[in-house]
Amino acid sequence: MEENCTHNCETCSADCASRQQPESLLAAPNPASSVKKVFAVISGKGGVGKSLVTSMLSVLMQRRGYASAILDADVTGPSIPKVFGVKEKADGSELGLIPVRTGTGIDIMSVNLLLENDTDPVVWRGPVISGVVKQFWTDVIWHQRDCMFIDMPPGTGDVPLTIFQSLPLDGVIIVTSPQELVSMIVAKAVKMAQMMNIPILGIVENMSYLECPDCGKRIPIFGESHLEEVAAQYGLPVLGRIPMDQKVAQACDAGRIEDFQGSWLDGAADAVEAFLKE
Repeated sequence: MEENCTHNCETCSADCASRQQPESLLAAPNPASSVKKVFAVISGKGGVGKSLVTSMLSVLMQRRGYASAILDADVTGPSIPKVFGVKEKADGSELGLIPVRTGTGIDIMSVNLLLENDTDPVVWRGPVISGVVKQFWTDVIWHQRDCMFIDMPPGTGDVPLTIFQSLPLDGVIIVTSPQELVSMIVAKAVKMAQMMNIPILGIVENMSYLECPDCGKRIPIFGESHLEEVAAQYGLPVLGRIPMDQKVAQACDAGRIEDFQGSWLDGAADAVEAFLKE
């Protein structure tokens, strides 16, 4: 320690051995885990399709040969097991919880894999929910995963903040819709990511249009999209537009999202793959 130390490292420029470094809030993963890159799928509000984008992106990356995983952080409204048709419950050992693997090899963990019945409500307060999500990182054995996608709950409250502070996020993907609320939705998500110094890969628009089955014309059900101008406002790329497609809805309802066909999110998958190759 320097002779004239004031015990305030913020105002002192001396390079002494006892300088106190700010304590990291990042939670250590399970010792048996191995996850190369972690991406959060976020939005400023609910009901825009974060779970759909999370599911489709994980499927696309699995198809490209990358071992994918999904951490379902939407504890009070979990839907990931349903869209993948997973009915079995998560198991565990003395080393930790073991995620359930889907038909194509995607590892998932969700509170619905721990509840006795899928329809049992999760009536917990914020700190408890945040603790469970954190445990999905610290207690679950994510074995040899190239990329993990976190299906975030809506908004900017306790759980999103816990994830941003406690998990080693490599980037976020913002999901929005064509309605007039889009600028507010994107602004909230962008500002939170910027506050936490997390890179933003880009924006995906869900429910972008309806394609006429007879003539192929694109019908903007929710009005003309303002995605390009909003993306330009924040200097972000548009990673994809997902239409209102009956086949995708049927695949989700049947638990067969791994069978979906479509190139709507190829741009988002390219952005994720670029991170994986860094």
